[in-house]
Amino acid sequence: MCLAIPVRIEQLIDAERALADIGGVRKEINIALVDDLQVGDYVILHVGYALNRLDPEEAARTLALFDELGQLQAAREAALAGAEGESAEVKA
Repeated sequence: MCLAIPVRIEQLIDAERALADIGGVRKEINIALVDDLQVGDYVILHVGYALNRLDPEEAARTLALFDELGQLQAAREAALAGAEGESAEVKA
């Protein structure tokens, strides 16, 4: 399964490269496929390539959903760890 994520352009390096904010981490990405990008624009990033510009509101909604999924996954892992701990206590 492939995943593309919204990222914010932080700095333009040249016509084909930029620094993007990916969840608080700055990473150099390839922007050759998207014309006329500006600092502050959001793009969809897939395997290091910006595929297209994204509306800032849509980017915010998508990032919020990813955050919710991360919280859901963390809660699931905590619940599973708790269940395993309870099982171990009952068996003992």
